[in-house]
Amino acid sequence: MSASARAARWWFAPAPAERLAALRIAIGVYALVYVVGRFGELQAIARLPAAQFRPVGVVRVVGAPLGPELATAIAAATAVLLVLFVIGYRYRSVAPLCAAALLWTLSYRNSWGMVFHTENLLVLHVIGLACAPAADAWALARRRAGPPAAGYGWAIKLLVALTAATYVLAGIAKLRIAGLGWIDGELLRNQIAIDNLRKALLGDHIAPLAEPFLDHPSAFTAFCALTLALELGAFAALLGGRTARLWALGAWGFHVGVVLLMNIWFPYALLGLAFLPVLRAERPGAWLIGRWRARRARAGNSRPGGPVP
Repeated sequence: MSASARAARWWFAPAPAERLAALRIAIGVYALVYVVGRFGELQAIARLPAAQFRPVGVVRVVGAPLGPELATAIAAATAVLLVLFVIGYRYRSVAPLCAAALLWTLSYRNSWGMVFHTENLLVLHVIGLACAPAADAWALARRRAGPPAAGYGWAIKLLVALTAATYVLAGIAKLRIAGLGWIDGELLRNQIAIDNLRKALLGDHIAPLAEPFLDHPSAFTAFCALTLALELGAFAALLGGRTARLWALGAWGFHVGVVLLMNIWFPYALLGLAFLPVLRAERPGAWLIGRWRARRARAGNSRPGGPVP
């Protein structure tokens, strides 16, 4: 078998439709909660002075801010589309619209101040799911035909690749800023000290482990080396199995460390959703469905006249 044939066989390896559906539901629910939870903020920024508007990403196609009513309507439509995305209603037409609306809404929000890079992977995952047959199971209107010729495994690998790419780019950025000298830990130690000092001066909570770690500079060398190894080696997640799960655990632990040292939160990663594609995401849903069906069967058998057909 040629190398290209082996690569195609690996990329298109089969996976259950329920796994992709579980990713659609979990990621879609998070995106919905994220947008709804910030709806008041989205309304508020739409009324800021036009002088504060600095378009980023796709928002650069407009030369001036949208009217407050239009910006609010787009945000509301995004939330509605996310509901349809989660339940899988008319997915082939709704999902691309949902991905485009989410991209616009979050980019528009970032055009009025600080750019929140924590949202990037969420949007990329929604776009990836919108391009995939993610509503062939656990959806309001499932496809009646059999699975697509390409299967479902490629879409899950695409989500893993998107996750890995964001970490690899973060590692490359560190090397571009400081080179291999970043590993000695001094740059990170200074950054943590300045960030926590700023928090203390502004009355915010400093990170719980910042002061103890700042007293031990050698610990930052190990932390920096491990961080670079995790980020630059992120594509190991595509190998699947135990290797992918170990990498995901290490990357999740890195985000916990960021909270403990800098009190900076990456909720999409900390909740595990960034790494969910490397896991058998369908298992909790399958377990709940199995319990529900078993309970229905027991209830039917207990009725007079025997089981319900």
